[in-house]
Amino acid sequence: MVIVSNQRNNRMHPHKFALWVAIASIIMMFAGLTSAYIVKSKLANWEVVEIPTYFIYSTACIIISSLTIQGALRSFKQRNMSQYRTLLMVTLFLGICFLALQYLGFSWLWENGVRFRGAGAGQFLYIIAGLHALHVAGGIIALIVIILRTLIGRKKVYNSVGLEVLSTYWHFVDVLWVYLLIFFIWLG
Repeated sequence: MVIVSNQRNNRMHPHKFALWVAIASIIMMFAGLTSAYIVKSKLANWEVVEIPTYFIYSTACIIISSLTIQGALRSFKQRNMSQYRTLLMVTLFLGICFLALQYLGFSWLWENGVRFRGAGAGQFLYIIAGLHALHVAGGIIALIVIILRTLIGRKKVYNSVGLEVLSTYWHFVDVLWVYLLIFFIWLG
């Protein structure tokens, strides 16, 4: 009698494990930055900064993009490749819109005298929101790679691991941005 172990099937895919390690690292980085913000905000010469309206609009883009990437994953698993490609393209468009609106928000801050010097929220806003934008840009690059593979790929491989990793990452940067925006609005 041969006993087959299902232990291998219960293991997490290495790419997913690496993603969770990366997410934990990113969480620690942003926790450190927001903690430093809280400590520094108690100083007597702290300058409060108004959050640009562009950041609110960019939040809508990234939340909607989280829905579209989830729809793309569902469409892929259902083998609805036309809808899958469309939803990936919409996600890409919304991700680019998010970054464009972030740029407009940073430009608005600069035009309104918020600089890196002095003691205030502006320094932290540039650094924290800028680092987040870099993480979204990384997600956009991964999204472009997946889109190119679907458009010019010669062989049909229905393995959803890459898309699942990207989708999880994309949801993470979405939730992270919502947290950061609430953090900045709440603490001023």
